[in-house]
Amino acid sequence: MLPNTRIAKVPWSRTTSDWLLIFGFCAFLYFWGLNQFGLIGADEPRYAQVAREMLARHNWITPSLGGEPWLEKPPLYYWQTMMAYRAFGVSDWVARIPSGVDASLMIVAVYLFLRRFHPGFELDGALMTSSTAAVIGFARAASTDMPLAATFTIAMLAWFAWYESESRVYLAVFYAFIALASLAKGPIAPFLAAAIIIIFAVSSANRKIARRSLWIAGMVLFCAIALPWYIAVQWQNPEFIRTFLFEHNLARFTSNLFHHREPFWYYAVVGLLGLVPWTIFVIEATFDAVRLAAARDLGHGEGRFRLFLVIWLLFPMVFFSFSQSKLPGYILPALPAGTLLLAQYVRCDVLKKVRPKVFATVLHSIIAALPLIPALALPYLLVRHQLVWSPLTAMAVFIAVPVAAAISATLVSDLGLTMLRFVTLVPVVLSVAAILRIGAPTMDDTLTARPLAKEIAGLEAGYLQAAVFHVPRETEYGLTFYRDQKILSYDRGQIPSQAHLLVIPEGELPKLNNVLRPRRVSLLGVFPPQHLEYYWVSAVGAASP
Repeated sequence: MLPNTRIAKVPWSRTTSDWLLIFGFCAFLYFWGLNQFGLIGADEPRYAQVAREMLARHNWITPSLGGEPWLEKPPLYYWQTMMAYRAFGVSDWVARIPSGVDASLMIVAVYLFLRRFHPGFELDGALMTSSTAAVIGFARAASTDMPLAATFTIAMLAWFAWYESESRVYLAVFYAFIALASLAKGPIAPFLAAAIIIIFAVSSANRKIARRSLWIAGMVLFCAIALPWYIAVQWQNPEFIRTFLFEHNLARFTSNLFHHREPFWYYAVVGLLGLVPWTIFVIEATFDAVRLAAARDLGHGEGRFRLFLVIWLLFPMVFFSFSQSKLPGYILPALPAGTLLLAQYVRCDVLKKVRPKVFATVLHSIIAALPLIPALALPYLLVRHQLVWSPLTAMAVFIAVPVAAAISATLVSDLGLTMLRFVTLVPVVLSVAAILRIGAPTMDDTLTARPLAKEIAGLEAGYLQAAVFHVPRETEYGLTFYRDQKILSYDRGQIPSQAHLLVIPEGELPKLNNVLRPRRVSLLGVFPPQHLEYYWVSAVGAASP
């Protein structure tokens, strides 16, 4: 047990206000306006549809898409979404609820951990973690990334709680949540946890701690939670190990099989952007922790905790930088360590009455206020694909500049870092509100298949099978969810012989003359926001209506 381990006595009134703030921010950041725009990208509608099909088939073992096994990911997100569908019905916003719930539980865990073991800035740690760009974005997405990040974060906090207190209750929590993380996205969770713990044990000259973490009862608990599904899905699908483990884990790391190649430094940029608006001070906190570690200033609990957080933050980013396939969500489990590191850094500086550096303060203020400009001007960005000067852009700049100035003035005043949380959260709230109130309609039209599917459903022929040609994957999977049917693809040779609907980019019909001749084709409508057209195609040998 570390010498600073203690139970904090927090006044009841402060605890109540803390909880109200946490739940209020989580409700606003993660749940408000979930239905303002449809499912974005290829992953959101795909995962939402997998959960719908599993629920319809009453099959909690084998994920499926279009009636075929879909073995890319474990089932935790699907299970959560199936339960949400049962409670609220099937819809796009309901498919996003599990990620918001998981993110909220993660924030609660951060607050409880800091209040118990590192009291004083537990509210800062919770609200800083809740308000990063990455956490907000993935908490509002129907994907497997937030379930992994939340369960992994809770597990790592539980492990360090065990390290500080030597209570095996926390070690049991660690094994339980690492098992859940394995059900969220696979073996990457226990691998990352083991690597972080081993590096920490070596760096802190306490190698025995890694061996002591190997608790037989905990490993039994891990197996009891994680293994039943893996055994059952392999039993039902003999190809599971090849598809899931080798193709979607090992092959993703070692090859560009899925066409997600990015430069080696990709995650440095993703990490910096994902930590907005706290990026500058997280960098400062990280360098300070590395400096202390290099000086071997680890003789107290705070120093060891900061070393642990640095390893937790940096190792996943370095590890995935070597991956041949890169996506932003891969490093999401690492980012909470950055805001926890910042909370500890702020705590130490406030206690020492250290004022923030002017240069860092100015940069922080600019980065905190800058998202207001694209948030307020989002319709122009989405339609014109560039930030043009307009009355809306002028208004955004007019708001962002004084906000940045106010943040700087506050932080360099006598109040200093004690106001960091408050002044930084103001532009976060304004940016989220602007996106949902101003940008959401344009996002819905340009980035999702929901309005297109609604148009098609209103047609007399809207009940027909739909097919696509040369459309983006997000359109194909979006139509799959919103029409609740397998969308056939001309590109893959799936050309229906019966009458059907065909969605193609504007001007692409001549490319299909040889394929469709002598069938009848009638234009039913166009969807200008995404430059798409949709047609009625007759059955082979049939006449136009």
